[in-house]
Parts: sequence; C-alpha cells; structure tokens
Amino acid sequence: MSAMVSLRNSLRAAARPVLSRKITMHQQFVRTASLATVSSLGIDKATGITKPSTVYHNLPYPQVFEHETKNKEGETTANGTYCVSTGQFTGRSPKDKYFVQQAPSDETLDWGKINVGVAPKVWENIYKKAVKHYNENVEKMYVFDGYCGTSPKSRKNVRIITELAWQHHFAKNMFIRPDTEAETEGFKPDFTIINACKVVNDDYKELGLNSEVAVVFNVEERKAVITGTWYGGEMKKGIFSMMNYWLPLNGVMAMHCSANKGKNGDTALFFGLSGTGKTTLSADPDRKLIGDDEHGWDNDGIFNFEGGCYAKTVNLSHETEPEIFDAIKRDALLENVVIKENGEPDYTDVSKTENTRVSYPIYHIDNFEPTGMGGHPNSVIFLTCDAFGILPPVSRLSAGQAMYHFLSGYTAKVAGTERGVTEPVPNFSACFGAAFMTLHPTKYADLLQKKLAKHGTQCFLINTGWTGGGYGVGKRMSLKATRACVHAVLDGTIHNTSFTPDPVFGFEVPAEVPGVPDKVLDPRDAWSDKDGYDATRTKLAGMFKENFTKFVKPGVTDYTSYGPK
Repeated sequence: MSAMVSLRNSLRAAARPVLSRKITMHQQFVRTASLATVSSLGIDKATGITKPSTVYHNLPYPQVFEHETKNKEGETTANGTYCVSTGQFTGRSPKDKYFVQQAPSDETLDWGKINVGVAPKVWENIYKKAVKHYNENVEKMYVFDGYCGTSPKSRKNVRIITELAWQHHFAKNMFIRPDTEAETEGFKPDFTIINACKVVNDDYKELGLNSEVAVVFNVEERKAVITGTWYGGEMKKGIFSMMNYWLPLNGVMAMHCSANKGKNGDTALFFGLSGTGKTTLSADPDRKLIGDDEHGWDNDGIFNFEGGCYAKTVNLSHETEPEIFDAIKRDALLENVVIKENGEPDYTDVSKTENTRVSYPIYHIDNFEPTGMGGHPNSVIFLTCDAFGILPPVSRLSAGQAMYHFLSGYTAKVAGTERGVTEPVPNFSACFGAAFMTLHPTKYADLLQKKLAKHGTQCFLINTGWTGGGYGVGKRMSLKATRACVHAVLDGTIHNTSFTPDPVFGFEVPAEVPGVPDKVLDPRDAWSDKDGYDATRTKLAGMFKENFTKFVKPGVTDYTSYGPK
C-alpha cells in the first residue's frame, strides 16, 4: 500500500465511528497479536481441531495480501487488487445445502427444497472428515472473529475458520471487523463456520447427499461445515441464512435488501432479485449507502449485517457503475475475473463464469453511512423487472398488497437467458430471497407487516422492466424514468397527485410523476394493442395466483385476497 493511500485510509478511519472508525488501530493490534494457537482461541475444545501448528488470527489487510501472494493463491492486478479463482464452483450450490434434523430446530425450520434435512449421523460423518483434514493435513490456518450486524443489540459473533488466506480475506471484507483488541479477548462465537473446501465427500451416495459437495448447518451446535466447494459466497450466505433463523424468532426482521439514508435521516429499503436494479438504485449520490444486500430491522431501526459489499463485475465499467468500479483496489478481492496480460481485469470476459464477483470493505464506497444503521424506514420499495410489460413504472401498495408482493418476490427472465426460453418467464422468489429463508415465508411477512404498521412505512412497487409491450415488442424502462419514480417516492412528492386502482392487480397507479411521461405511467396506454395488453395482464395475474397457492396452508396467515382478481 502506498504512503498516500495509507494516509488517506487512516484519515478516513478516524472519522468513521462504527464500521471503520479504528481501522488503523485494528491493523496495529492484530499485527502484534495475529499469531495465536488453537488453545488460546478455545478452538480445540470447541471444535476438536487441535493440530495446526500456526494460527493466524484476524490478520490486517497488508499481511493478508502477503499470505495470498506467498501461498500463490491467485494473481495481483495492475492496481494491486488480488484476484482468485474458485475452481469448478463459481457460484453457490443450493442443492448441496443441508440442515441437521434434530430438536428443537426441527419444529421451526421450514423443511422442503430450500431447507433440506440430514440425519445427525450424516453431520457427524462430514464434521469428522473436516476436523481430521485440519488435524492431519493443515499446518497453518486462518481464523476471523467478528460480527454479523452493526446493531450492538442484535448482532451475532461469528468465527470463520479457513485453510486459505484468500478466504480469510473474503470473511474480513464481508463481515464486521472488530475495532479494539479488547473485543477479541475471550471471544465467544455465536456461530462457527469450518471451511474445509479441500475435503471431498466420495461417499455422498451412501450418505444420501446430492453430490460430493456438502454445506451443512447444525443449529443446535451452532456450527457449519463447508466441504467440496471453494466459492466464497457460501460463507456469507451461510451466516445470512442463520440470521434469517435467529432474528425473527426474537422479533427482529431479517431482510435480503439494500438500504440508504437521506440527508434528513430518512431511511429507505430496496428489495429486488438479480437484474432488477437493487444495487444501482440504492447507490444514490445524494443519499448515504447503509448496505447493498443484507439488513435487519430491530426496535432501533435498520442495520446492516455486513461490513462490506459483494458485487457482480460482468461488463462492469466506470461509466455504468462508477462507485463499484472505483471500489476495486488494494484490499478488494476479485473472484473468477480474467486478467489480461497487462494486468488489467477484463470484465467482459465470461470464459470462466458470468458470475464474476468482487468483495470489498464498505468504506471503499465514498458515500457510505459510517454507522451502518438508519432509523425506521419511511419507504420500502419492491423492485421487479417485468418482461411482460404489464406492471406500471411505480404503484402504491396497501399493507395487505405489500405482503402479497413481498411473498411473491416477482421478476421475469427474458428470452435468450436460458436454453429453451423463447418468451418472458416469471421468476418468483419468496421474500425476494427464498434461497436464504430458513423459516416459513409467512413468518417474515407477518413480522414485516407489524413493523410497517407500527412505524407508518409506505410500500411501493417499481417496475424496471418493459413498457409499451413485452420483451421483443416494447422497450426497457429508462433508468432516468426509474430514478424519477424512486426520487418521487423518497421525497414524498408522489403523494401530491391522484391515484387510480388497477382493475386487476388492485395497486394504485399515480396520475403524474415528474420526469415520467404520462403515457408510460399507465402501462395500458403505452401499448398500441390494448386487447393484447388485457390478455397478457390476465395471463400474468394467473401466474401470480398459481404461484401463491404454496403459501396457503393451515396455521399461517393467508394473504391471497390481496392479490390480483
């Protein structure tokens, strides 16, 4: 790190009270205390890992870089960013994620395709293999101790044990780094992940698993083991899944969303699946970024789960995403990005994967909220990319409609994204993040509804997809028009006009939004083929209703009546 960069980071650290207010102090104390033992950290008694002779604990960024380069775990780009390859697995393995079936968590986990159960004996088999690997094959290991959650009242202590320095780097980027040496003395983790990525489960068929990969969570023992995959995101989303289990049971909402804060302290949440614009729209130069992906909502307000960001880099450019582009520098970590001969990343090359990624500490974004927290939100925005061209660019939702669309988690894939997809295909993901919801989706909806009612939060549905026709006929909503809708919601001017209920979906459509053509505001008017619009709207409404049947069962709240008629 150059002297100028080091000085700039030190000055920034001094001004940031929570997430990074003591970055320099943190680097100083871990530099003298980075060497530890399994005994001094209590790892031997807690996990059974006893043999690694060297334990590197909460390494500062300069030392992490030294270890990565010395271990030859990747390559350094022209500007000093380290880049690694995650091998065969360049994304999560959702079909290889399991939870141990045992009391009392077996009564609260939402068992099914998302949360797949395994017997305790399967856990014991995989856990023993992971521990044996560390005791017999690992001479040095890396331990990150930190937090998930910026709220002192609601955060959890997390410990991430890895064999690879770059995975230690990833954990350091994504979770919240302790500020003082006192915080790590006698650290007691609420949850521990043992990343044994080099362990392959050759006996997976006998164990009844899907493949040689296994990511297994033991709720009662507060541990997880990762085997067979090197992908860093398994650690991040694994802890997120556990936060989605713990927090709602204590009345704290866990959410897959981004959040930002206005100059007057007003907070907004942005829910949306991949491709809907969640990251882009929450990165507003006039508002502070609280976080881009995972948040909680407790009695004090909104808080970020993470201490960093994990962004896609495919086709990234300074023109399209200047904040993310500029955040990719020393201490950031690139995954599966092709590096050209001159040392520059080639974000257009998808020969390894289209899921190229970068993780970086959140203070790499200049306009970030240093506390990682905000008040109770004034506005909640559900983002959808409707490739059918039916939904208006913005609509206001009643409390019941908000829960219906929250549970639906709708967006659409377009033709050409997958083999055999020749027309728009709906994609429903409960709570805008079904893969990480460990409780029944209505549990989150019920809790969210209580939060919204208590704090008078208004919900809106914003369509960043097509207008004037579906994909192939109409055109994509302009970013300028979408931003105008978002700004109207956040500054409250959207309430200064009249609203008309949609005859099928029931949400309220504004008559006027500054910066958005009136013809675009009414999606039916934007279609030249009115009969075609009516028929497609009926078709899409039917898809919503068919999807929603899975949320209707005894013992849970039924929000069906708030859907399309």
